[in-house]
Amino acid sequence: MLSGEKILVTGPGGRIAYGLAETLAPDNEVWGIARFSDPASRAEVEGLGVTTRPIDLGDPDFADLPSDFTYLLHIAADFGEDYERGLRVNAEGTGLLLSHCRRAKAALVMSTVTVYKPHPDPFHAFCESDPIGDAGLPAPKPYSIVKIAEEAVARYCAREFGLPVTIARMGSAYGDRGGLPLWHLRAIAEGKPVVARWDPLPYSPIHYDDINAQVEALIDAASTPATIVNWAGDVPVTVQEWSKYFGELLGVEAEMQVDVVPGASVGSVGEHTKRSSITGPCQVDWRDGFRAMAAHYFPDRVR
Repeated sequence: MLSGEKILVTGPGGRIAYGLAETLAPDNEVWGIARFSDPASRAEVEGLGVTTRPIDLGDPDFADLPSDFTYLLHIAADFGEDYERGLRVNAEGTGLLLSHCRRAKAALVMSTVTVYKPHPDPFHAFCESDPIGDAGLPAPKPYSIVKIAEEAVARYCAREFGLPVTIARMGSAYGDRGGLPLWHLRAIAEGKPVVARWDPLPYSPIHYDDINAQVEALIDAASTPATIVNWAGDVPVTVQEWSKYFGELLGVEAEMQVDVVPGASVGSVGEHTKRSSITGPCQVDWRDGFRAMAAHYFPDRVR
């Protein structure tokens, strides 16, 4: 792993960035920025040995933040329903942050597999060269749009500042700190139906352990123009398949409720060939990872 570097991580209290900060802090000088509206979250991050600063990327004040970081891991994102706020934080905020850290060796900017234009085949594996589009339609959910805007800003910064950038399109991340599969696990544990917008509905789940292990290789792959790569698991798994597995682990029937949303993406599988060529294969089999997550949250119920 990276060692002896000065690394800035955004959103270190979040479920993905926390693991990265925890992995990197023992051997590097790690800083973390976020709004830190919850003091307990900030204390938890500082407990890792991370130096924190409260900064809102919607209106950032970098006066108290060094600019001599050697690497930037920009993981934070705004998931709200307001387009204006989403563009201000995710797109404009990314540009201001990359400008502040323009002297870094490289930056990783996390995007999402949902930037791709929806495909009628739920098992279509989206390649990095596939067309992009609004996967959030018809509901007013701006996340895919604002992440597309963020990617455009990051690509501009890579060229304008000569800053090597990797834009990593995240799949369905999961583990002890949560993720989409945890929502379904909890529903099954509570005897509630699992809601899925399509049947079958496949994703490319990737465990936090693999994310933490792959970050160095992905940031090493940063380039100008920016490197764009899917950061997703190797094996497509449907919501229906993993819900059945959770049910088996907990000894209950997993009732599936399919909520079809016309126009929404019917699959979120990220083609992993390019990422595998950079990082090698994922090491955590989805069944092992899901079992470990179930045992973490329901230790007395997992068979």
